[in-house]
Amino acid sequence: MRILIAGDGKVGATLTRQLSAEGHDLILIDSNQAVLESSEEQYDVLTVRGNCASMSVLREAGVQRADLLIAATSTDEMNLLCCLTAHGLNPALSTIARIRDPEYLGQVSEMRELFGLSLAVNPEKQAALEISRLIEYPGFLKRDTFAKSRSEIVELRLDADSRLCGLALSQLPHTLHCQVLVCAVLRDGCAVMPGGDFVLRAEDRIFVTADAENLSLLLKNLGVLPRRARRALIAGGGRVGYYLAQKLLTQGVGVKVVERSAARCEEFARLLPEADVLHGDASSRTLLESEGLGRSDALVTLTGMDELNIILSLYGIGRGVPQVITKLGRAENLQMLSGLHLGSVVCPKELCCSTIVRYVRAMQNQVGAALTVHSIADGQAEAVEFLADGTTLHCGEPLRSIRLRPNVLIAGIARGAQTEIPNGSSCFYSGDTLIVVTGRETVLRGLNDIFN
Repeated sequence: MRILIAGDGKVGATLTRQLSAEGHDLILIDSNQAVLESSEEQYDVLTVRGNCASMSVLREAGVQRADLLIAATSTDEMNLLCCLTAHGLNPALSTIARIRDPEYLGQVSEMRELFGLSLAVNPEKQAALEISRLIEYPGFLKRDTFAKSRSEIVELRLDADSRLCGLALSQLPHTLHCQVLVCAVLRDGCAVMPGGDFVLRAEDRIFVTADAENLSLLLKNLGVLPRRARRALIAGGGRVGYYLAQKLLTQGVGVKVVERSAARCEEFARLLPEADVLHGDASSRTLLESEGLGRSDALVTLTGMDELNIILSLYGIGRGVPQVITKLGRAENLQMLSGLHLGSVVCPKELCCSTIVRYVRAMQNQVGAALTVHSIADGQAEAVEFLADGTTLHCGEPLRSIRLRPNVLIAGIARGAQTEIPNGSSCFYSGDTLIVVTGRETVLRGLNDIFN
């Protein structure tokens, strides 16, 4: 596909890396020549310098021949104008805009056709929803849902005293007395697709798939007794903080927000009068202790600096806060930080990019396209949800007789209200939902791509 990416910032760079690896023809538009030159050196892309909302710049980028435009500049207004102009020049063009301002959400939804928008994405709101789900159901570092929430892939870190240490994966069902499947393991920063003889050890981060009932049993049998959060301390009053506080308040969680900008504090207090808003520096130990950090059920670090978020999270964990969630702006930091205990880690731009990549793959392959795409194992693997239909190969055949591509695992099969952890005798049929885990180097545009 021929794709224009307007804006070569964090989201634009992440999309460029992933979409270029998937073989798309990319044209980047940005006003910063140095940024464009950096992308040209790293990837096989074309670049155009200029205002992405300008008709002449869009024509120079070849908008008339493009299949998709992704507007991811730093301003919502520019993104909307870019999509509107591009759609006017090429009515057949699909357009995606990043919209971050809460004030625009309602009107963008109502006026989507007028703006020529195929899809609007909001990284901050996606991150806030992800964090609120973690706080609502604590016990896991990360939770990704599939099959209309009937199945999940969750992340756990094994401590030295975990009863799973030293066990081979084939022993887990007898030890845990529940049906779960370890579909990926992060060890020493590298993702592994394990077999039954793989032996777990301390500091492994494991990714487990199961339905909600078996995941609850997993926590119980591991001796993890999660407690619903009643008090959450949010460090940073940006957009993620606003969306998160709004969501937590509706869940009955008491919210305290620490923000160093007085103007932002006033805005927060006006928009969310039920939240406690504190004007101060979240890096102040005295402030944190005086506001009851040690008595909080959850600490969420959402400042604009990754380094500060990391320090605050480490301090919160050291103070015994039951649940700590860290926001990172740079996904490339994940592997560098894999040895640190930062609690749950959420990266807004990665969530946003996963949504866009799923849309791009669906455009390419209208039949059998992915329903859901989640990045797991610090971006080294993907969990993808597909719906089997009449075009799907090998329906009704036992899995043991089907040859899959290397580094591809069928981790779950959902049929109606039932979900199954598959074994060699399991079969899937048209209408079933399949959860597939694959290494990041294997691109699955459709369900039939998993077969060798």
